[in-house]
Amino acid sequence: MHLSILYRGRLSSCNYDCPYCPFAKTYDTRAALRRDAEDLARFVEWAGQQTMELSVLFTPWGEGLVRRHYRDAMVQLSHMPHVRRVVIQTNLCIGTRWLDEVNLDSFALWCTYHPGQVSRTTFLARCRELDRRGVRYTVGMVAMREHLQEIQLLRTELGDNVPLWINAYDERPAGYYSEAEIQQLQRVDPHFLFNLEPSASLGAPCFTGENVISVDGDGNVKRCHFVATPLGNLYDGSFAGQLRARACPNQRCDCYIGYAHRKDLPFQQDYPAGVLERFRDTRGEGMTRTGFKIERPL
Repeated sequence: MHLSILYRGRLSSCNYDCPYCPFAKTYDTRAALRRDAEDLARFVEWAGQQTMELSVLFTPWGEGLVRRHYRDAMVQLSHMPHVRRVVIQTNLCIGTRWLDEVNLDSFALWCTYHPGQVSRTTFLARCRELDRRGVRYTVGMVAMREHLQEIQLLRTELGDNVPLWINAYDERPAGYYSEAEIQQLQRVDPHFLFNLEPSASLGAPCFTGENVISVDGDGNVKRCHFVATPLGNLYDGSFAGQLRARACPNQRCDCYIGYAHRKDLPFQQDYPAGVLERFRDTRGEGMTRTGFKIERPL
């Protein structure tokens, strides 16, 4: 059995203040950070006791790698022989010396570039350091219209082996992007429309609740971050008996970490070795786009 785990603990602080993020420049108390570290250590201990194959994506409400306990957890998990992949969402703001300790065969980073928070030159220098170390990573941006040129420049300057994925700006009004801009963004990320105009999800088959679960700091298990129905607890094993094939109960799923696991969308085929970190063939070869129709609003 292989189980993918989306882990989101108590951390809700970030060193950046992106205007579209509710956790911009928020701060955790020392007590909250201590509890988050204890919860994470418990999770790593549980993972080390398993015999099934695991993949883990950390999706903190904030920046995790500025905290030592997240770096330590990723190092430990990367060296567990039954952990297929360990990934974290990060703004790539910290140094890279700690990466000397990770097992690169199972380690990956989901990086985001935020113009206005860091210069492109600085961000690319950090990417070059990842390249030098042989770290597997992807880069993403939020497609605010004032950053469209930055998207093009970043795509030009990133290595050809590094995928650049694009999220639509959530706060956009109707007609925010022109048709030409949408086509431009699709040339950078062929999957952009899945985020811009999510297809109906209600009743769609999905791996969440079957071999993908969401776990919080207390070990409470749900099928994903966007479905509140509990499936049990990780640490008492009560979740295991609830794993089965399920359909999506939501009208729409507009976040990649949810809809990437839908069986009727192309992500499992297009990202066969890197669904959690959004790793695709940057040349677009072999991508399964036919048969996946996105309804464009009139």
